Amino acid sequence: MNSFVIELLEEKFQEFNQPNFIPNDPICIPHSFSQKQDIEIMGFWASILAWGQRKTIINKCNELVTLMDGAPHQFIIQHQSSDLKRFLNFKHRTFNATDTLYFIEWFKEYYAKYDSLEDAFARFLQETDYTTENALIGFHQLFFSLEDYPQRTQKHIATPLRKSTCKRINMFLRWMVRQDDKGVDFGIWHRIKPAQLICPCDVHVDRVARKLGLIQRQNTDWLTALELTENLRTLDPNDPVKYDFALFGLGVEKEM
Repeated sequence: MNSFVIELLEEKFQEFNQPNFIPNDPICIPHSFSQKQDIEIMGFWASILAWGQRKTIINKCNELVTLMDGAPHQFIIQHQSSDLKRFLNFKHRTFNATDTLYFIEWFKEYYAKYDSLEDAFARFLQETDYTTENALIGFHQLFFSLEDYPQRTQKHIATPLRKSTCKRINMFLRWMVRQDDKGVDFGIWHRIKPAQLICPCDVHVDRVARKLGLIQRQNTDWLTALELTENLRTLDPNDPVKYDFALFGLGVEKEM
């Protein structure tokens, strides 16, 4: 990797990994909460709904928070069946009420047994796992383990087994696992290491990474995300996905 690319990535990482990044990004949704479970629930939902314009994503997530009376975890575990009618008109792109109601049902079942969503991912990791691939595969299977889950909802939760880049789930894991002194990512999970994370590979990141020579693979799929992350590991083996800030920022700002 040439010195220009290295210096650019370091510079842009420092520029975008700042508190002023938060208000205009979907990560502002979980940042409006202090309770761990609220952060997890709305972080997960914000990442899954993160396609389209960021302003629209944020508005839709705020709509969800309002529908859950401003207290997602409390609503999830205490709601009655009659409370679910209010979600029948919720929609964002192809994510509709059927998907919303299943998310609520799954969260209710899960949080009745576990304190943190971290276990839904970390339980599938082996000591020797180099990446979170097994965690993503296992989580997908766990998420759709409820009886009579809606088939259509599967398209919203990616898995490496379908060769997806798993951009949204990888972004969510970055939010939960990465920790530094800038306060953008939360760092509230500790059973997954930052070194195991895979870089979220959206259209902006993919385009910029190719221009910088960080991706050679022709297709954009799970192997592409692995290739990109492996190249970023040469810069920081302990925290490769921190450069997601740089790649995304360069793409959004249309600097490349």
